[in-house]
Amino acid sequence: PHHCQGVGVMTLTAPVVPQARIAPPSLTRPIIMTASALVLGAIFILLSPMDAETTFIFNLGDTFISIPDWIVPSRTAATGFAIAALVCAAIAWPINARRGSLFLPAFGLGVFLVMSFLAWVGADSLLPITGLLQGSLLLAVPLIFGAMAGVLSERAGVININIEGQLLVGAFLGAVVASLLNNAYLGLVAAPVAGALLGLLLAVFATRYFVDQVVVGVVLNVLAVGLTGFLYSRFLTEDPDLWNNPEVLPTIAIPVLSDIPILGPILFDQNVIVYLMYVVVTVVQIALFKTRWGLRLRSVGEYPEAADSVGIEVNRTRFRAVILAGAVAGLGGAFFTLGSVGAFGREMTAGNGFIALAAVIFGRWNPIGALAAALLFGFADNLQNVLSIIGSPIPSQFLLMLPYVVTILAVVGLVGRVRAPGADGIPFRKS
Repeated sequence: PHHCQGVGVMTLTAPVVPQARIAPPSLTRPIIMTASALVLGAIFILLSPMDAETTFIFNLGDTFISIPDWIVPSRTAATGFAIAALVCAAIAWPINARRGSLFLPAFGLGVFLVMSFLAWVGADSLLPITGLLQGSLLLAVPLIFGAMAGVLSERAGVININIEGQLLVGAFLGAVVASLLNNAYLGLVAAPVAGALLGLLLAVFATRYFVDQVVVGVVLNVLAVGLTGFLYSRFLTEDPDLWNNPEVLPTIAIPVLSDIPILGPILFDQNVIVYLMYVVVTVVQIALFKTRWGLRLRSVGEYPEAADSVGIEVNRTRFRAVILAGAVAGLGGAFFTLGSVGAFGREMTAGNGFIALAAVIFGRWNPIGALAAALLFGFADNLQNVLSIIGSPIPSQFLLMLPYVVTILAVVGLVGRVRAPGADGIPFRKS
C-alpha cells in the first residue's frame, strides 16, 4: 500500500541449523564375508576329488518322516554349497547399506561353507549330519552354562575368570554326592552348591575387599584344581566304588517332539541337564532384559554411580549376582560327570571355562549371543572327532587344534568391535 512506502520492512528467517553428517556404514563385514566365500569356496572346490561321492546321512533313530541319504558327487556338492555361500555374502551388501542385521546372511554363509567343507573331507565317506549336530550340542552344554554364568557376573560388573574352577568343583561334588547317595539327581542338586560356594569367595574378595578380580579369579581356579586333585587322590582313587561311581542321568525322550526329523533327536531326546540348559538360557535372557531385577543388575555393571544415586545397593547386587553365576556354572559342571562320563577325572573340564569366557565376549555379553558362540565352539570340537573317525585328509594335529583356532578367530577376527559393560572389573567404593 502507498502509506507503507519508505518504511523499512524486517524479514524474519529461521536460523540455519547445520545437519549432523551421518557416517556411511562400514563395509568391513560384507568385504570379509565375500572374501571368505570366494577364497574358502574355491579351496574346497579345488580340493574335492572329481571321481568321489559324499554321503550325507540325516536319519538318527525313528522319526515321523524318514529323510533319504544324500549321495552326491563331492566336487558338485562342494561347488553348489560354495555358490550358496557366495549368494549369502552378496545379500549382506544391501542389508549392510540399510544398516540392518547381518546375522541371517552370516549364519547362512557359515552353514554353506561348512557343508562345502564337509563335501570335500567326506569324499567316499559317510557323514552323519544329525549325529554331528547332536554331539555338538552335548559338547556345548557345559560351555553354555559357563557362558550364562559369565554373562550374569560381568553384566553386574565383576569379571569372572573363575568359571573354569566353578565347572570343576560342580563336576566333583556332583559325582561324589551322587556316588555316596546312589542318586544322580541328588548329585545334580549338589553341583550348583559347589559352584555357588566358589562364587561366594569371588564375591567376597571382589566386592568386600576390592581385590583385583582377574587375580582372584586365577587364584580360585588354582584352588579348585588343587583341592579337587587332592581329594581325588586321597579318596576317589582309593575307593572309587564308594566315592566315584555315579549313575549317568538317563535320556528322556519328549513324546512327539523327539520324533521330528533332524531336530527331534538333537533337541528333544536328551537328559535332564540339557533340558535345564534350555530353561536357564531362557530365564537369563528374560530376567536380564525384561525385569526390574535385570535392569538393576545391568545398571550396577554399566554405571554404578548412577545406580547408587537412586538407592540401588551396588555391591550387594554384585555380590548376589556372582553367587548366582557360580551356581549356574556348577550346574554345568555336573554335565561332565552325571551327564556324560559317569566318573570324575582330575582337571576334566580341560579349559572349557576359558572357552565359555570367550563365548561371553564373542556373544557381546548377551545370553543369546553367548549361546550361539558356545554352540559354534561345541560344533568345532565335535567336528574334529567326526573327521578323525571317517579318516579326514586333514592332519590329526590340526583337527585337535580346530576348536581353539575357532575360538581365537571368533574373538579376535570375527566379532569386530565389542564393548564390555562400562564398569566391568572396576570396584565400586561408595563415597
